[in-house]
Order: sequence, then structure tokens, then C-alpha cells
Amino acid sequence: MEYRDIELQIAEGVATVTLNRPEQLNTFTGRMGEELEHAYRRCDEDDLVRAVVLTGAGRAFCAGADMSEAAATFESQEANADFSAAAVGFPAFRIRKLVIAAVNGHAIGVGLTLALQADLRLFAREGKYGVVQVRRGVMPDAYSHWTLPRLVGLARAAEILLTGHTFRGDEILPLGIASRVLPANEVLAAALELARDTAVNAAPLSVAISKRLLWESLELGPDDVERKETALHHVLMGAPDAIEGPVAFMQKRAPEWKQRVSRDWPDWPE
Repeated sequence: MEYRDIELQIAEGVATVTLNRPEQLNTFTGRMGEELEHAYRRCDEDDLVRAVVLTGAGRAFCAGADMSEAAATFESQEANADFSAAAVGFPAFRIRKLVIAAVNGHAIGVGLTLALQADLRLFAREGKYGVVQVRRGVMPDAYSHWTLPRLVGLARAAEILLTGHTFRGDEILPLGIASRVLPANEVLAAALELARDTAVNAAPLSVAISKRLLWESLELGPDDVERKETALHHVLMGAPDAIEGPVAFMQKRAPEWKQRVSRDWPDWPE
């Protein structure tokens, strides 16, 4: 796919996905959603990618849906069999790599709900944030009724989703949405530093397996988690990376990971 509304760069094991409509504050379009899906799938499948950073060009992360057509912004999709409120057909939480949202500025509506799909979120102190769809006559999207309660609990999720209130960066951290809040000009650099460290020092297959179990864990009881952890330990223990990790640590060198997500992904325990 030729990207127009996003950019994708891969270097040092890190894929940087940039929402790229800076003059429109990276407002979300249908094409942007299609391009994000394509880029996310590529990141999931490409073993050269070990971590992903999602950010925005210019001074915003994503200022919400493109409302340039005003009344037609949320026109009926009843006749559109392909319509989904997911926004992106392959969400970030399905990528089998660490995904960090470098929220470098305003994230409103779908801009924030996209960031909620990441594993970690670094926010700019100067930004404005909110899931404001109820103030636009629609409702929150992009799996936010699933992602947000897992991050902040039901009461805080209700405050964010049902009021459509907006928050400044310093209010985001106490809410539990942010991993860190930083000055805007430090957000991307911090996210890239964390992503590069993970790309080198964390075993790709271990990260992928742990991420999937982590995202599904709140739907499981403790006995189910123990059973799956045990089954997945049997996949990893005794394998090449479980040998390389301790040896590299004792030899005080960077590990040379052998296993690949695309090749060594296990049958998932039921």
C-alpha cells in the first residue's frame, strides 16, 4: 500500500508509525484507518520489527475525526456492510510486539481511543485529551469500552466516556491512562529509547506471548491464567532464547535472540 495519511519507518528494530496530516492536526480519515491496518499487520508479521512507536506529525497526535464535511461526518452507515466502529481493522493490541503510543500533543476522540490500544502511553504535558464522542452525537469507538475499563476501572472509564470531558496532561497521569507525562518535545525521544531498549534486550517471542496473555488475562480466572502460563512456559523453557538470555546476562553482552514470532508462534492454549 502507498501511504498518504501515515508514514512508516523501520530502524534498529523499531517501527515508527506517524499519523501524517499535520496541517489538519492529524485528524482521522477512513484512508488513515486502512493505512494503519496495513502498517500494523506488517509490523506484526515482520521479524525485523521488535517494537512499535505510534506518534503524530507536528503539534498534535490526532485531534479526532475529520469533520471537514460537518453534517456528513457521522452519516448513516447502515447500507455499508464493511462499516466497523473499530476504526482500524487490526488494532494495536493484536500486534505481537510492544506498542508505545508517543502522544506528542492533542488526542481527542478517536485520537485518544487509538492510543488506548497501545501497551504503553507517553503523553505530552501541554496536550488536551478526551473521548468526546458523546458531545458529537455519537459514542466512543475503537474498542474503548474494552480497553479503557481495563486501564482505569469502571468508575473512571464512565467519567471519561460518558461525560466527554477533556483533560490536560497533568490530569491524565492520576486517571491511570498515561505511563508517563513529559514535555511535548521529549515524548517521542523517550518512547523511542524505551522501544530500542526492548528491541535489543527483550526476547521477541517472550514479549509476544506475554503480551497476548496479558491482554486476555482480565477475562480469565487465576486458575486459567496459571494453566496458560504453565503451558506457555513449556513452549519457552529449554528453547534457544531461554538458553541465550541467561548466558548473555552472565557474559555481560547483548543477547542474540534466535527465535522468531513468525516462525515459532505456538498453538495457543485454550
